[in-house]
Amino acid sequence: MSSNGTVTVEKSNGKLPWNERLSYGASDFACSFTFSLIGTYLMYFYTDVFGITAGAVGTLMLVVRVIDALDGPFWGIMIDHTHTKWGRSRPYFVWFNAPFTIFTILCFTTPDLPMNWKIVWAYVTYIGIDVLYSAVNIPLTSILPSMTTDPNERVLLSTIRSLFSNFGGTLISVIALPLVTLFGGANNARRGFFWVAVMAAAVFFIIYLVVFANLREHVQTRQSQQALPIKTSLKALRNNWPWVIVVGLNFIYWLGMQTKGQVTIYFFKYNLDKPGLASLALFFNAVGLVSVFLTPKIVMKIGKKKTILSGLALSILGQLVLGLGAQLLNVPLVIIGTIIGNFGNGFVGALIAVLLADSVDYGEWKNGVRAEGIVTSASSFTAKFGMGIGGAITGMLLSLGHYAPNKSQSAAALFSIEVNYVWVPLVALVISFILILFYRLTPEKELEMTRYIDAKHARENLEDSIE
Repeated sequence: MSSNGTVTVEKSNGKLPWNERLSYGASDFACSFTFSLIGTYLMYFYTDVFGITAGAVGTLMLVVRVIDALDGPFWGIMIDHTHTKWGRSRPYFVWFNAPFTIFTILCFTTPDLPMNWKIVWAYVTYIGIDVLYSAVNIPLTSILPSMTTDPNERVLLSTIRSLFSNFGGTLISVIALPLVTLFGGANNARRGFFWVAVMAAAVFFIIYLVVFANLREHVQTRQSQQALPIKTSLKALRNNWPWVIVVGLNFIYWLGMQTKGQVTIYFFKYNLDKPGLASLALFFNAVGLVSVFLTPKIVMKIGKKKTILSGLALSILGQLVLGLGAQLLNVPLVIIGTIIGNFGNGFVGALIAVLLADSVDYGEWKNGVRAEGIVTSASSFTAKFGMGIGGAITGMLLSLGHYAPNKSQSAAALFSIEVNYVWVPLVALVISFILILFYRLTPEKELEMTRYIDAKHARENLEDSIE
């Protein structure tokens, strides 16, 4: 907003400079680099390194999800209530940078405590990192509709973000175990994981300072210049069916991805008896970079809905091939299934944030309320909620299978690992596919919304300039 109180709108027809585009992508590189370390290895760290039972870990994951039911919407409401010279979302990149960095390290710190106090330590640090992740990640999605209203620019920004996110998650997944051995030696995984966490936290801290310096909220409206009451924010969700579908997709999709990701090391270590291949399987997450890169061109040809459906269909096919490989204990089939599935996942990951940004516009078009915080907070909240339920399912299934760390596993334990790695994700992908079939926000409707919103903002700008 200018000094005379006028509302400012984006310049250059919504096209952003490359320093902003790349900084937006780098933000999710930092998030994925740190949180993928937690999502992929924390359960293994708790059971096989810190010595907590799988059942206790599963309960922990479930309890944290109850807290998520409050902390996700809380941060969304906080963003809608924030009004600073930096904007609504951008301040959170600097306010919660250091706290998140500290708790990343604490999660992989192993004080010498009795079992009950180890569990307490795990609760405090995991709840802390989970809440703080919402504080630094939800603003990444809430700032997108404030950066531009141009639909193609949003797809490009989300594509760049997904490319960086995929690369960051893949990189830490592949290098984590070798670095644990490098930093801790063959017999000191506790020390190794601690220094890997320190390294990941430092990367996050530096990148988020750059992100804060470079990003801007170009789309400013009357509502964005004032704190929105909760009652007003919630109006943006009324009859907002695109938001409902995306929330459901985000929850069930990430539930499946989490159950698979966090037992990868278990599956290769115990089911296939090839622990050295776990890093290779995680490396093939990078296949998703290809599909993410192709997403803007494919969206231009067939639209967002068909692009996501195609990605989910490929993911389902990959999971079926993976399941066959798991049944036959055939490593080449497992790898082929992994590659096909990751290629499909790239399309899905690239477009979820775009669909949420579109639902912000839909809320303003349908209900007259633009509430970026409460609408997009669903992204982090539902993803984390799904991941947490996935974590709870994993812990409970391992417990039911009588999983015993660092020992030869029973048939029941091996089956519980396979269910987590293959069949739970497959069911989640099928449900996700069905959900997207009901998504009916067409390109024609998007164009109608964009024209309406741009005209509304321009009218407000003119009225305020006259005042």
